[in-house]
Amino acid sequence: MTVTDLRSYNPLVKVLGPIPAMVVAIGSRDPVTPALFAALALALLLAGGRLPARTLGLVVAGTTALVGVMTVSFGAWTDPALVDHTHALVRLGPLTLWSGALENGLATGLRVAAVVLLALVSGLTTDGADLVRAMITQLRLPYRVGYAGLAAMRFVPRFGQELETIRSAHRVRRVAGGRGPVAAVGRQLGYAIPLLAGGMRHADRVSLSMEARGFGAHPTRTERRHVPFRLRDVVLLTALVASALLLPLVSGGPR
Repeated sequence: MTVTDLRSYNPLVKVLGPIPAMVVAIGSRDPVTPALFAALALALLLAGGRLPARTLGLVVAGTTALVGVMTVSFGAWTDPALVDHTHALVRLGPLTLWSGALENGLATGLRVAAVVLLALVSGLTTDGADLVRAMITQLRLPYRVGYAGLAAMRFVPRFGQELETIRSAHRVRRVAGGRGPVAAVGRQLGYAIPLLAGGMRHADRVSLSMEARGFGAHPTRTERRHVPFRLRDVVLLTALVASALLLPLVSGGPR
């Protein structure tokens, strides 16, 4: 199966399909199984994510750093009584770094990385509005709930824009100047009130707009844009579920 553009697939497939793989990765105890799931998710992002090189670089660097930090930290925190039968790699005074502890830390880090990468398959290639439309169409989610949630999610970027506007206005007026933690706290408190007022005004406008359009007046709603569930979505969903069953067999199962 060749995945050319994950953005064109049904969002429900990308959200629900990786869940069995996440469950298997979390329940695994060897480092090979989660590493295979992480490689699968990364391959999907590389082949069909159509992500900018910077985003891919951040994903790879971030997950690699996460695995490295968790390997060393869990290796240092593991009870020596549980791994003293393995090889002692480093001795620093009272601290001994055992190979078994590092292996446990590596397996834990790879499990977390696999779950993160599998979640990013949908998170980086799915539009929130399409996900809501798919849930309404295929999962029969009440459209009142779906579009109310979508309206709430769209508050976030608007808050970001308003916060930047407030910061610019404060800089122009030289409000809450100075340096240090006290001045920083004062600046944040100065942003809170106008940001809250702006959010309430925006919520009121959205509410009036939805009422003016008769939102919620009928049990069903005609969708302007349909999100289909096609044969290729079934193939991708089947492949993701099959990977959750087959990859542990390839890795040899729990160790």
